[in-house]
Amino acid sequence: MRAAIFVGQDQPLEVEELSPLAPGPKDVVVHVDASGVCHSDLSVMNGSLPMPPPCILGHEGTGTVESVGKDVSRVKPGDRVIASFTPACGVCWYCLHDQSNLCEHMGAVTMAPKATRSDGSSTIAMTGLGTFADMMTVDESAVVKVDTGLPAEQLALIGCGVTTGVGAALNTARVQPGSSVAVIGCGGVGQAVIQGARIAGAARIFAIDPVELKRKAAEQLGATDLIDPAQGDPVEQVKAATAGRGADYAFEVIGLPETIVQAYNTARRGGTAVVVGMPRWDAQVTLPGFGLFFEEKKLLGCVYGSAQVRRDFPRFVDLVETGRLDLNAMVSRRLKLDEINDAFRAMQAGEVIRSVIV
Repeated sequence: MRAAIFVGQDQPLEVEELSPLAPGPKDVVVHVDASGVCHSDLSVMNGSLPMPPPCILGHEGTGTVESVGKDVSRVKPGDRVIASFTPACGVCWYCLHDQSNLCEHMGAVTMAPKATRSDGSSTIAMTGLGTFADMMTVDESAVVKVDTGLPAEQLALIGCGVTTGVGAALNTARVQPGSSVAVIGCGGVGQAVIQGARIAGAARIFAIDPVELKRKAAEQLGATDLIDPAQGDPVEQVKAATAGRGADYAFEVIGLPETIVQAYNTARRGGTAVVVGMPRWDAQVTLPGFGLFFEEKKLLGCVYGSAQVRRDFPRFVDLVETGRLDLNAMVSRRLKLDEINDAFRAMQAGEVIRSVIV
């Protein structure tokens, strides 16, 4: 198998030939058909998300089942599956309490060795997946079968960015029809939040991003108001458009302490601020204690769009098939595995919404 390996902080990925380890009884071997390039992969590379090298990166993907272990019951060879970067075991406390996005088995799945390098050392895979490869061996709990003819490059996005963003609007915040929504950061996940808010029936959607390409894409996907932070304080721009109140819902989709505070300040009294972006593991956020009490705002964390993947992946497929959710417009570039480092360069330069390895 060929895979892109994280070999050290701030170093480019290395595409190598690996020898996959023998699959276990609950493992599924998947031929990877497409993999999205997500900012969380970059967070591993720059140290924002600590992960020991060597590691096969990639956690947003789709593929076709090649073979299964003897105890696998949910999928069979030939099935199309979307990979879930959080396992959904179905039996732990969180899964049984309708929070499978917090499944207790994530740690064990993430740290399981996956393959051997030419020097004999073993490598793990990001979130137990490693979609930057032509093959991957994953736990049965980390794949969801889907019956669809949608292109693989679109299905891949459901594995992370779409589920995180659309789920943040529909599941975490539960955006109400006729409401106002502000989205701070309009990359791939931010565009999905915008689409989720549009599907929920939001009347006004403010897309806040300094990159013109992203603001224009947001308008195509449902944003009603485009805000360039270079033209003035975004908080004040949103308030000026909402009779001084602020937005009913404000989503932070960058992962910086200052933009988390900005989202909190953008939400109106009694409104909701949702932290969707992943901050550095050691980041701290300071908010006014009295204001948190007196303004009765809700500050919500959001992991994986609060999704129940076995329910939500098929639901999002249905939304795409019926034209309610546009994933094709989110795919900016299609690349080969050997071009993986250029995908990260384009991401950092603000040239793309999503690059997909096909």
